[in-house]
Amino acid sequence: MSTSLLPPAAGLGLRSPHLAEVLATRPDVAWWEVHSENYFGGGQPIAMLEAVRADYPLSLHGVGLGLGSAAALDIGHLARLKALIERVEPALVSEHLCWNRVPGRFFNDLLPVPRIAGALGLLTERIDQIQTTLGRRILIENVSSYIAFDNEAFSEAELLAALVARSGCGVLLDVNNLHVNALNLGVDPLAEIARIPLGCVGEIHVAGFEVCDGIAIDTHGAAVAEPVWRLLDAALTRFGPLPVLLERDTNLPPLAELLAEYRRLVDRVAHCEPQPC
Repeated sequence: MSTSLLPPAAGLGLRSPHLAEVLATRPDVAWWEVHSENYFGGGQPIAMLEAVRADYPLSLHGVGLGLGSAAALDIGHLARLKALIERVEPALVSEHLCWNRVPGRFFNDLLPVPRIAGALGLLTERIDQIQTTLGRRILIENVSSYIAFDNEAFSEAELLAALVARSGCGVLLDVNNLHVNALNLGVDPLAEIARIPLGCVGEIHVAGFEVCDGIAIDTHGAAVAEPVWRLLDAALTRFGPLPVLLERDTNLPPLAELLAEYRRLVDRVAHCEPQPC
């Protein structure tokens, strides 16, 4: 099996507590995805990731660049990402459509970008800078939101489509985030899927959410909800076979339990029929 490309099949998010067991048991998983920032240092973590990479395709998913921040890109962060890419040769590299800092302060969260005048130009410039530095295309992921901004010029899918046209980036479509935004803000997730051009989606994410004080929170801490499975079906029907990742970051279960949910994703992906062109 080639490990340089992601197959259009189910993959699984790999978190540090499961690394040793994965290396010991080599479970039947088509590919893995990790958070890039967890491997910016040296030592045992990167050595273990390289051992995983020797046998499986890998996707790097970033959570720290903050593309939409008013502050300039963190060049040191970008350099560490480039070094990691050169070391593990991932099939895909992705980041979020978010901001995370102002001068002198960093927010450890994926804050939604206000989709107002000027956002498209700033984001296009940042994505161009990243892709030029890395020498490759990246995927940009839609995020979950808990508030709406006044005077927004685009829906999130419309902004992603414009970024694809201007920068040549791809889209990582998170259907759980679409569902969370539907619950919190009344966004129509099927309309958002329809606004994303064919051919630009390189990967899909599914995950679970939790409800706190009446607000749906994208915790990645629960099983995938049935409406999210249905959105996955709709996305695969529109975009065709793609790599689809199951994410779990909090309330992390034992690997065997997570693999049982992964097998549900395997079946769902295998039985989805793309619509005829």
